[in-house]
Amino acid sequence: MGTQYDDKRYLRSGRLGDAFNRLVGRLTGLGVSVAGSRLLTVKGRKSGEPRSVPVNVLTHEGERYLVAPRGHTQWVRNVRAAGEAELRVGKRVETIRPVELADADKPPVIRAYLKKWAWEVGAFFGDINAETPEAELLRVAPGFPVFRIP
Repeated sequence: MGTQYDDKRYLRSGRLGDAFNRLVGRLTGLGVSVAGSRLLTVKGRKSGEPRSVPVNVLTHEGERYLVAPRGHTQWVRNVRAAGEAELRVGKRVETIRPVELADADKPPVIRAYLKKWAWEVGAFFGDINAETPEAELLRVAPGFPVFRIP
């Protein structure tokens, strides 16, 4: 059947992933960025309460991006609804207004993200890697939300 890469793709992190995220989140909150991590805080679309998750901010060709390797997760849905979020490392806080990319614009960003962080998130990409042909990256793009940080 193959891996699902459509706009409904959402991979839960599991117990080990949750533990890793808690650890990275705590360290990042204390001011220790793990491989470039930031703590993304966004208002919950249903509760209105702030929700935080560690993310990797990619700098590619002079622009910054957030990539959701697990698909259309809660943080992605919350960012879409709220339109803004905060990136934090320790006490340094930046308010951002992410702009979601069209699927056609995602392949070079996904490729750059995989080149930098495949060691950490490669399992979430299934059979996709930094060497995957452009046409295949375009085919799977709907399953990987990407936001530019202006």
